[in-house]
This record gives sequence, structure tokens and C-alpha cells, in this order.
Amino acid sequence: MKAINKLLYSLFLLMTLWVSAQAPPNPGSGGTGGSGTGAPATPVDMYVYALGIIAVMFIVFFTKKYTGRKA
Repeated sequence: MKAINKLLYSLFLLMTLWVSAQAPPNPGSGGTGGSGTGAPATPVDMYVYALGIIAVMFIVFFTKKYTGRKA
């Protein structure tokens, strides 16, 4: 069973690295260039702080839930 867990963890790690890989930049062809601030416009950027707070709340909730069972 431990070998299966190690295999699953390593597959998960490899898939995470593969999915989060970025494409190489497109070399400039002498075009006019972009306009704007240059920052990527992703909707998640607006919710980074809220997502962090929710993550901490989940950690606290599940920590209390599982430590309560052991006692």
C-alpha cells in the first residue's frame, strides 16, 4: 500500500509541474508592442486575500475536527 501511495504522490507532483508550466515567450517580430500595464488580467487576482482567509479557515476547521476525534 505504501508503494501505491508513493506512486500516486509522485504522479500528482509531476502532473502539477506539467500543468503549471508556462509556454516560452513569443519572440518579437518588430510589431507595435502591447498596450496596458503588462500585468496579466486574471479574475483570481481580485480574490487572492479572500481565498487565503478561506484557506486558513478550512485548515483551522479540519484541524479542530480531526483532533477532537483523537481525544
